Amino acid sequence: MAASHKSITAAEIKAAVDHAYESLKDTTGGKNADYIPYLASVDPTLFGISVCLLDGTVISAGDVDHTFGIESVSKVPTAILAMREYGAVDVLEKVGADATGLPFNSIMALLLEKDRPSSPLVNAGAIAACSLVEPIGDADGKWRAITTNIAELTGHEPAVIEELYRSESATDFNNRSIAWLLKDYGRIYDDPNLSLDLYTRQCSLGTTAHQLAIMAATIANDGFNPVTNKQVFDPDFAPKITSLITTVGFYERTDDWLYKSGIPAKSGVGGGVLGIMPGMFGIAAFSPPLDEAGNSVKAQAAIRQIMQELGLNIFAASRLCVCQCATPASEA
Repeated sequence: MAASHKSITAAEIKAAVDHAYESLKDTTGGKNADYIPYLASVDPTLFGISVCLLDGTVISAGDVDHTFGIESVSKVPTAILAMREYGAVDVLEKVGADATGLPFNSIMALLLEKDRPSSPLVNAGAIAACSLVEPIGDADGKWRAITTNIAELTGHEPAVIEELYRSESATDFNNRSIAWLLKDYGRIYDDPNLSLDLYTRQCSLGTTAHQLAIMAATIANDGFNPVTNKQVFDPDFAPKITSLITTVGFYERTDDWLYKSGIPAKSGVGGGVLGIMPGMFGIAAFSPPLDEAGNSVKAQAAIRQIMQELGLNIFAASRLCVCQCATPASEA
């Protein structure tokens, strides 16, 4: 039997976003990350949801313009940058694409798979990906490449939250061990200290739910940013990065997330979650309190509710598209 086809309107997406925001804005649960002092001090009541459609329309509710630490969501753009510079095949060989099933900062995962760091979306693989960024040995040049790539994906120039960067740098003992293990295994491709500092700085960049939704839409749109109308990366890389997000976006909770939500998504301990519905939209939500695995409780609930209300699931047989005939005015 052929797969069914139906369309969904932007107005329906807006209604689902508004409903999720109103129904969840006063809920509680989880707690801010406290192992990074800066994150512990962020207002736990902040909450925002943003959806970017592939025509550039942005539908939002709540604190979508509040700047917060991008944290591990930054692994997504740096994985894309590594593909842009080396190609998907070399990234697979040098870093990998395996789900660890273990926490994001697991040293055990690296010990078990010392042939490569598993995935650019866990800490070991992300540090390795930062080490790959060109030009090798040039910290300033590599940093420009990282921030320029993010600016192209989001349409906004990112800036470091200096207090967060200092806080991260003072508490990155586990990541220091990972960087030198990578060196021992021949799986870091530049100076370990330089590579770790780049990773720490990129995690300390400020972002917003609005900006992350645009980044997600760019991935969902085969590398074409629908807000800036620029082709950012090769369309062939889009399914590769989406597959990485699908397999390890929520670390050891990834399978549960996919089962309940039906959308590939990547979380960060700053409270942000970025989700990708290929060919339809990018979605992001932000709320600082996290569950035990380091994923935003309220952001997860919001995206899951929106997907369920719209009847969307990446694994479903039905094929949907966003009908532009009833698009609300752009908030972009």
